[in-house]
Order: sequence, then C-alpha cells, then structure tokens
Amino acid sequence: MSSARLPHLTAKLQGFGTTIFAEMTALAQRHGAVNLGQGFPDFDGPEFVKRAAIAAIEGGKNQYARSHGIPELNLAIAEHQKRFYDLAYDPEAEITVMHGATEVIASTMLALLDVGDEVVLFEPFYDSYLATIALAGATPKVVTLRAPGFDFDPAALAAAITPRTKLLVLNSPHNPSGKVFSPAELEVVAQLCIAHDLIAVTDEVYEHLVFDGRHVPLASLPGMRERTIVISSTGKTFSFTGWKIGWACAPAPFTRALRACHQFVTFCNGTPFQYAMAQALATGDEFYDGFVREYRARRDRLCDGLASVGLEPLVPAGTYFVCTDIRPLGFDDDMALCRGLPEHVGVAAIPNSAFYLDKAAGRHLVRWAFCKTDAVLDAGIARLRDNLRKNLARLHGART
Repeated sequence: MSSARLPHLTAKLQGFGTTIFAEMTALAQRHGAVNLGQGFPDFDGPEFVKRAAIAAIEGGKNQYARSHGIPELNLAIAEHQKRFYDLAYDPEAEITVMHGATEVIASTMLALLDVGDEVVLFEPFYDSYLATIALAGATPKVVTLRAPGFDFDPAALAAAITPRTKLLVLNSPHNPSGKVFSPAELEVVAQLCIAHDLIAVTDEVYEHLVFDGRHVPLASLPGMRERTIVISSTGKTFSFTGWKIGWACAPAPFTRALRACHQFVTFCNGTPFQYAMAQALATGDEFYDGFVREYRARRDRLCDGLASVGLEPLVPAGTYFVCTDIRPLGFDDDMALCRGLPEHVGVAAIPNSAFYLDKAAGRHLVRWAFCKTDAVLDAGIARLRDNLRKNLARLHGART
C-alpha cells in the first residue's frame, strides 16, 4: 500500500495505489531484466486446450455466455471437485463461473460483507484480499504466518475472531510462501469456523501444484462444506492465465448471493474459453501427474540456483513461488533491494512486505517465481551469479 493520496480515487481505495506486480514488471521492462517476479508462465498451456478454444471460436461460440457459466463447464467443475476431493456440488445451483479467481474474490467480498463486518485472514496475503475487503467497507483482522515455516499461532487466530467477524479467508496452497496447510492446521481453522459460525472463503487456485504432502480442501472437513465458498481457476493449472476462467463452488444460498453481485461486475466471461476449459478439466491423470513433475523440476532448479548465490530458499511445498531470506547478504529491506535488482543485477523479484500489514514481519523476504522455462530460469540464475555480489554496494545504495 502507498501513503500517497491519489486524486479522484475513492477514500475506500486510498493507499492501495499501483500493485507491486505492476511496479516490478515495469522496472524489469525498463532495464531489460529477467522477470522472476510476476507469477505468470512464459510458455503456453497444452495444445489440445488451445485447439478446443479455436474450435469453439470457429464453431460460433462467441456471444455472451450464461452469466453463471455454460452448462458444460459447470458440469466439468462439479465432476472435477468430485473426482479429486469427493466433494459433490450441483452444477446448476452451486457453481458459478466468473472472470478469474480475482473476480470471484471481489464478488464474494462485495456480496457477503456489510460495512463494519470483519474478515480474518492470514498474512502474507494475496493483494486483492485487502482491496476488496476495503471496497466492501469491512475491516481485515490479520494473523501472521511466521517464516521460515510460515506457521501460525492457533491462539492468535482465535483471538482475531470477534462478534463482528463474518468471513475467514484461507489460501492453500499459499501465495507467496508456498505453504500447504496441513490437515491438523485445517482442523484448527475448521473448529473455529464452526464454533463462531463463520463463513470460510478458500482460495485454492494452486490446488494442483503440490510437491510435498497433498492439497486438502477445507470444505472436505466435517461440518465445513455447508459454510465454505471454494474459489479456484484454470489459469495456474493449464497455464493460460490470460483467459481468466475462475469459479466458486458454494451451497445454494451463498451461490445466489454471489451471482447477484457477479451479474453487475462482469456478467460473464469469454465464451469460447469456457468451452475449452470444460474439456481441459476432464483430461486424464497423466496430465495432472506430468504437470506436478515438471513444476517440481522447475522448483528444484530455481532453489538450487538461488542457494548457489547465497540466497537460501525456503523450499515451498506448493505453488510456483519460492521465498528467500535476504539477511545473509546484509539486506534488511526487501522493497529497496527489489527496486535495485532490475537495474544492478538484471533480475526482477517481488518484495514480500507488500503482502503484509505488519511490514516488519516480511521485510527480510523476497519472492521468486519459477513458472518459467528452463532457459529463463538459467538466465536469471546466471545474472544473479554474475552480478549480485559484485553490485552489493550499489544495491545497498539503492535504499536511499
């Protein structure tokens, strides 16, 4: 968040300014840096998915879709939830397709929150959570995940809940830490949700990117399906982040509320891409297995490279991000370091403090993305190896 006041911008969004992703990507472009910051693949997804979208376009599937999703995609999402998690949803009454998970988050906050409500969430957090809570006029109550393990204190989580708390947001696998919440941790969260009659909002867009352990949806725990809004998307799993196909799975009363908001936000999203993703979700296990295998190799490649230059990685169990502690290199300000890296080292990364309200809790961490080709990862590692240590003085100077 920025302290500069922007003219014309509503008071609700003052302080949010430009996202850290836009700022770091602009620096990367200005200095010709290898962009290991923003989390998007630099390669296309499966050819069969592209062919399916092209077939839909050529087949005339180009007008507005039904607002809550074409029937084929709603059914494919329901079958996906049953296949992987044994969660049953009515595709017509309990599933809503939206313009990516980010719109689902916004529509959920705007649909369910009143002014004065409180939302409990963990930090570091995906940056749209705070902005959409602010748009709804609600108040965030943050519980910190502490590095290196990004664990949380159950007592702190319980203490964050008040009589005004309406929602609890859980992101697992977790961006930016790469943490996958354990079954025991999920049990703690579930018990608190039930005890305080909270609605759980679970962001699960990295559900198929788990390298250690397994992804367990909070909704699959006893007593949780009926109080959970599951949010996911196809962007990360099929590497077409620009297609923006996301969805919410939720009991019918929640779904009706979400749809009432969604119809006035985007109404619907890309019709031909919905047809393509209906086919993609139904693809065989060999795709999902190969997807994890390829990303595990990318994770290990980047982690090994970062370690080789003195940036010891906090090896992630999931997602396509890895965090490093910058203090061994003499840095204590992630924002200053990341603003200097593109110019002096030729690599872009993301400062973790952007994802915290308590900036001090994340100021020693930097996030790197490994959703890149081997050539790009190798180029980034080579620049770090060639330029990082010899430019330490300049990077320290970049603080001021």
